[in-house]
Amino acid sequence: MINPFLDPSFPPNWALMTPEHLESAITESLTKAEAAVQVIIEQDQHALSYASTFEALEDSTEDLYRAWGRVNHLDSVFNSDEQREVLNKMLPIVTEFSSKIPLNSELWAVLKSYQESQSGLTATQSRHIEETCLSFINAGADLPAKEKERFAELQSELSLKTQKFSENVLDSTNDWELVETSDQRLAGLPESALKTASADALAKGHGSVEVPHYRFTLQFPSMSPVMQFAEDDSIRKDIWSANQKVGNKEGFDNSELIREIISLRQEKARMLGFNSFADWATNRRMAKSGQNALDFTSDLHGKVEAAFRVECQELQDYKAQKTKSSASPLEPWETSYWAEKRRKELYDFDEEEVRPYFPLDRVMNGLFTLSTKLFGIKIVEASAPPSWHKDVTYYDLNDSATGDHLGSFYADWHPRETKRGGAWMNSFETGVPALGDSPREPHLGLICGNMTKPVDEQPALMTHREVETIFHEFGHLIHQLLSDVEVKALSGTNVAWDFVELPSQLMENFCWARESLDFFALHHESGEPIPEELYQKMLAARNYMSASGFMRQLQFGKLDLELHNDTSLDLSKNWEEIDTTITATYRAPLATPSASLVYRFSHLFSGATGYAAGYYSYKWAEVLDADAFTKFENEGILNPKVGMNYRQCILSKGNSADPSELFHNFMGRAPELEPLLKRSGIQ
Repeated sequence: MINPFLDPSFPPNWALMTPEHLESAITESLTKAEAAVQVIIEQDQHALSYASTFEALEDSTEDLYRAWGRVNHLDSVFNSDEQREVLNKMLPIVTEFSSKIPLNSELWAVLKSYQESQSGLTATQSRHIEETCLSFINAGADLPAKEKERFAELQSELSLKTQKFSENVLDSTNDWELVETSDQRLAGLPESALKTASADALAKGHGSVEVPHYRFTLQFPSMSPVMQFAEDDSIRKDIWSANQKVGNKEGFDNSELIREIISLRQEKARMLGFNSFADWATNRRMAKSGQNALDFTSDLHGKVEAAFRVECQELQDYKAQKTKSSASPLEPWETSYWAEKRRKELYDFDEEEVRPYFPLDRVMNGLFTLSTKLFGIKIVEASAPPSWHKDVTYYDLNDSATGDHLGSFYADWHPRETKRGGAWMNSFETGVPALGDSPREPHLGLICGNMTKPVDEQPALMTHREVETIFHEFGHLIHQLLSDVEVKALSGTNVAWDFVELPSQLMENFCWARESLDFFALHHESGEPIPEELYQKMLAARNYMSASGFMRQLQFGKLDLELHNDTSLDLSKNWEEIDTTITATYRAPLATPSASLVYRFSHLFSGATGYAAGYYSYKWAEVLDADAFTKFENEGILNPKVGMNYRQCILSKGNSADPSELFHNFMGRAPELEPLLKRSGIQ
C-alpha cells in the first residue's frame, strides 16, 4: 500500500497521515530524489535537454516535498507530541538534502552547461532556467568547496532553531488561560464574546449551563474583544501581561534563539558576498536591497508621522476628558479600549453592529459569487476523503466558460489548541495547464485562519476585520488556483516576496465597496444587506486611527529590516533596548513599556527565511494594491472586463515574467504612491 504522505491521489486522505507513516515516507522519497539527481549528473553531457536537466530537477523532489509539505501543514493545524517528535527527527535530514542540492558541484556543472547552450525554449522555460540558476547562486552553488560544508550546516541549524521558536510560541500561547466568574470584570463585553467564552469554559469542564464560567485565552478571537471592550482595567491588564510572556518565559524563552537565528542568517549572507541578510533576501525582490527597503519605510514614516502624533495626542486628550484627569500616555492595556470608545462616540459606530451581517457561510458564498462575476470561475462545496478536522470544508473551483477543473481547496477557519495562530494560505499540489496530449492538472490549496467560532445554534459571526482576513487569504488562494503557468516552480505565489501580497491585499478592497459588500454582507436572520445609514457610519469610521495602524506596520517592518540589515547591532543587549532604539520614532507613547515583539514575531523567526527582511513587503504591496484597485473604481467595481484583465495579467502569470512588467501590463504604467495615502486618509 502506498504511504499516505506520498499518495498522489487528488485530494488525499488526511486521516491516514498518522505519525507512524512519516519517517518511512521521508526516507523513501529522499532515496528516490537522490537517485533522480544522480541520473541528471550521469547523463550524456553531449545530449543535454531542458527535460533532462531543469525539468528533471524539478520532478526529482516532487514526492519529497509533497510529503514534507503535508507534515508541516499538519504540524500547523493538528499538532501532536508524536508528530512533533518525528518531524524534529526528520527536519535536519530533509534540510541537509535540500541544502546540498545547490551545493552539489557536479549537478551545478550540468545545469550551467545546459544554460550556456540552451535554444528553442519558450519564454517561461527560459525564465525557469534563469530563476533556478539565481536560486542556486543565492544558495551557495558558487562557493568554494570548503565553504559549502559550513553553508549546509547553517541551513540545518536555522531549520532546527526556527522550528523550536515556532514550538515555543505555540506552547506558551497554550500555557495560559483565564477562567472568569466575576460579572464585574466582564462588564462591557459584547454578548458574542461572552457566549464564546462561556462555551469554551464549558468545553474545558469549567462551570455549567446554569452557572456559566468564562474562559479566555491568548488566541486572537478570545483576547481581542476583552482588550477592546472590557470596562475593567484589571482583566485587560491580566491578558496583556500574559501576552507579553508568549515566547518570553521560562521553558518557552526565545531570547537566545533569536540571537542565534539572526547571527546564522548574517553569516550565511556574508558567505555569499552580501553585506547583510537583508541584502541577500531582497536582491531578487522588487526592492533589490535592504537599504532600498529601509528607504521606502523611512519615506512612508515621514509622510505619516505628523498624523500619527496627532492621533496619539487626541486619544490621550479624550481619555483625560472622560476621566477628568491630565492628559498623559496611556497604559498599553488601555489603548484599544479608549480608541474603541472614542470611535463609537465620534462616528456613532460600534463594530459589533455589523457583526450580524457577516455570518461565515454567507461571507464565503458571497465571496464566491463575487469571484464568479469578476474572474470567470465557479466554486462549489464538494465531497472529499477525510481531512484533519471536522471544521474543515472542501471546495472545487472550475472555469465558468470551459468547465475545466482549475483546482480545489480546503477552508479551515476556527481556532483550536493544536493549531498555530494567525491566518495563512498554503499550496499542496501545483497544477499545470494542458500541454500537448497531457490533460490539465488541477491545483490543490488551503485557506486557514483563527476566526470567531459559532456558538450554540448561532452561526459564526465575523468582525469586519475577520472578513478582510478571509478575503486576503482568498486573494492568495486564487493567485495559486488561477495560475496558468507550464512550469510549477514559477506558478502561483512563487513570486517576489514584495509582490506576493498584491493579490491578497487587493481583495480586501472589496470588503468596503457597497456594490461588492452586498454580495456577502447579509444579516444572518433576515438576509437583508447592511442598512445605508450603518454603511455610511462604517465608511466614516474606516480611517479612524489609520495613521496609527499605518505606523504600526511600518514599525514592524523597520524592526525587521534593521535586525537583518545593520550588522553592527549589539545583539548581547536585551531585546527591549534593541527594539526601542530601532523603533523609537515609530512608537506611540505608553506609560508602561511593552516586551519586544521579537519573542513572538513568528513572521520573522518561525522559518529559515519566511518574512525575515521582508515584512516591509506588506506596505510595499499596499502601494501596488491601492493603485491597482483604482482601475476597478474607475471602470466598475464589478466590471467583469477589469476582473478578467486582472486574472489574465496578474493572477494567471505567477512568476513567468518580472513583477514590474506584470503590474505595467495591467495598469499600463508604473505604480503610484498617492492612492495608498488617499485611501488611508493621510493625503
